[in-house]
Amino acid sequence: MITREQIPTVLDHPVHDARGDKIGDARHVFFDDATGEPEWVSVRTGLFGTSESFVPIHDAALVEDHLEVPYAKDKVKDAPHVDIDAGGHLSEQEEERLYQYYGINWDAVWQDAHSGTTGTTGTTDDAMTRSEEEMHVGVERREAGRARLRKYVVTEEQQYTVPVRHEEVRVEREPISDTNRDRAMTGPDITEAEHDVTLYEEQAVVETRAVPKERVRMTTEEVTEEETVTGEVRKERIETEGTDEQGDQRRRR
Repeated sequence: MITREQIPTVLDHPVHDARGDKIGDARHVFFDDATGEPEWVSVRTGLFGTSESFVPIHDAALVEDHLEVPYAKDKVKDAPHVDIDAGGHLSEQEEERLYQYYGINWDAVWQDAHSGTTGTTGTTDDAMTRSEEEMHVGVERREAGRARLRKYVVTEEQQYTVPVRHEEVRVEREPISDTNRDRAMTGPDITEAEHDVTLYEEQAVVETRAVPKERVRMTTEEVTEEETVTGEVRKERIETEGTDEQGDQRRRR
């Protein structure tokens, strides 16, 4: 049970569910007009706190620096949206709808607690609280794309010029002389004969070898740039009537 003295500790502080998951931040506390006890707390939810959900505060507990309610996070976030009148009250119809959503017996609460409506913090005494919404901008990390290294094979034609050698037959005639006469006269006088000479040539031969040329890798680096976001925030204004300030004229602040 949250007491009136604990309200300043509740407002603008985290609200957690029974499992310890954060639901959002407490925005307003609503009191029962009949008993004067805290009855509802509105919680800012959503990515940037743009939504506001109502949750019963009767069975809530203040744990260290946050408020803990006995309802699941999704249950609170999916609570029906209700309208608050200009005086900061919940109508009986809106309050009954919330009780039904949270499985609370509306008839029993009605008979036991009050016959009027529920008011917000600041309307049960002589002062009125003026509140404003503040924009809280954060960032979320998401996947923006993918990069991939892929190796494939292409075939290209290359030309190289290399020198190649070959042998050709050249006939040399040598007249008989005293120097070679003995060798020339070793065979028969008249006969038939053949003599073969093997010719050689070089041919260009192509072979390929895989040779490492370079290493390629991918790395990532963070680049910071500025992005401007625009949102709407609501502000409460308080006007006075029937005052002597500034010539009995209505004044806003």
